[in-house]
Amino acid sequence: MTSLKHRIPVKLRHNWKLVALCAAFLAACWGVFGSGTIRPYVTSAQAAETDTVVTNLTGAKDLFDASVAHDVKLTFTDAAYEDMLTEYFKDGEKKYVEADLTIDGTRIPSVGVRLKGNSTLMGLTWKGQSKQRGVPGGGRRPEGLPEGFQVPEGFQPPEGFQPPEGFQRPGDGQPAAGQPQATQSPSGQPQTGQPQTGRGGGFGGGGGPGGFGAQLKGEEPENLPWLISFDEFVEGRRYQGHSQVAVRPASAGSTAMLNEALGISVVGAAGEPTQRSTYSAFTVNGRSAAPRLLVEYLDEGYAEGLGNGVLYKSLASGSFEYKGEDQTEYTEDFKQINKVGGKDLQPVIDLVKWVNEASDAEFAEGLGERLDVESFARYLVLQNLMVNFDDMAGPGKNYYLWYDLDTKKFQVVTWDLNLAFSGNAESGVNDTIGMGFGRGRPQQTAGVTAPDPGERTRPEGGGGMMRMGHPLKEKFLANATFKKLYEEQYRALYTKLLAGGTASGLLDDLVAAYKLNEKADPARIEEEAKTLRTFLQTRTRALGSDKAISGG
Repeated sequence: MTSLKHRIPVKLRHNWKLVALCAAFLAACWGVFGSGTIRPYVTSAQAAETDTVVTNLTGAKDLFDASVAHDVKLTFTDAAYEDMLTEYFKDGEKKYVEADLTIDGTRIPSVGVRLKGNSTLMGLTWKGQSKQRGVPGGGRRPEGLPEGFQVPEGFQPPEGFQPPEGFQRPGDGQPAAGQPQATQSPSGQPQTGQPQTGRGGGFGGGGGPGGFGAQLKGEEPENLPWLISFDEFVEGRRYQGHSQVAVRPASAGSTAMLNEALGISVVGAAGEPTQRSTYSAFTVNGRSAAPRLLVEYLDEGYAEGLGNGVLYKSLASGSFEYKGEDQTEYTEDFKQINKVGGKDLQPVIDLVKWVNEASDAEFAEGLGERLDVESFARYLVLQNLMVNFDDMAGPGKNYYLWYDLDTKKFQVVTWDLNLAFSGNAESGVNDTIGMGFGRGRPQQTAGVTAPDPGERTRPEGGGGMMRMGHPLKEKFLANATFKKLYEEQYRALYTKLLAGGTASGLLDDLVAAYKLNEKADPARIEEEAKTLRTFLQTRTRALGSDKAISGG
């Protein structure tokens, strides 16, 4: 395997005349134009797109066929891995390492692999170092948090999450309804094989990993979260249409990420765009590990599967605020996934401007021309039904926007469900799902002003809940007509997914898929499944008694 750093000097030697000519041209430009700043300007002019497929490897098995066992082997040099971790611990850069990959017997040389996640990696240690001080074992309290702040047991915040000033964990120490209390060893730590439940809000009770300060070690690369890129070092290469695949982490809280896998399946069963996932035995440099969850990444190939349109990712660093027509002002808000060079951010900018500036009457009349409102209602229903606080309005701003070039309408796509089924199972249809430790307050109704984008609020009466706003979501639920559509979709999806037993059946299928793979731990997966089954039962009962569902 030839490293990238060894290839570059060879190219420079072979093309020294071209390099010299470019240098002379740049020097001439400096002399003519001076030292003024050159500001990039993005237009919508048609140009050659960058996502051209050169090679599409078929493989021996469909990667996301959950009815068969899978095997993924990753190999890279110790020196490259150490260099990657050194860079990450130094400045947080997630550097790609060139590696060899074998998937179900198909060898794929020179793939790119890097660490994936932010909060997931907060507890990462290596050679005695802690990447993020201020988490358990990290040495100090995070800035902006009050004295005595403690991270909820089993809680994993989203990528890009920053706890708000004043955020506190309540002191009642009680598990959320429908979630069993984890047993403890004499040392006070949860026993191996027991589900880790949150306190008062049940974070992690749905089988999610304890990612906020999770015990991930650089010495155990087989347990780390990875992003595999098939085209990082080989341009235009894909595997079964994918340019990237994510490998979810394994921690003390969960090796299977069963709650995320269930969330992905539930969204698909609702008829909404979702990712695919599968379990696979995962090995790094010959080190054996338990089956890991592989998740489809929303890349260029994924966008092609949605149809004729453009996919945009909302970034955790951004907002949904109108900043003018200069597209360079939105680089921290959205990332364009496909048709780069052929299309641009203008449709998103137009939507952002209209949503923020439209009056209530204009919003009610014009939203259907810009957004698939029925799909959006289902999106909102699913986030509530799965008790996923980290949706488009959460601190991670986890969603994608799909812009259909034929209908000229947007669709909101669910993304990042590592916190699904791990909040308060008794939350109601019109309760706000917040990062909280009790029943949320009702969502806004008609006539109530929506909060500013990114506003962080706490419910009256305390409870420790933190929530963030999104003007599209808030305005939608504040409109009586759209709110009625939301409740109609909720009744339909509740009947199908919960009361009809679809979610429970999907959970059984996931457990069976996990057990197919080498090094599976049947007892461990059954413990995680038991916690989720209890959650689903409690959720079904709680929603069944809600007036919006029962009609009472």
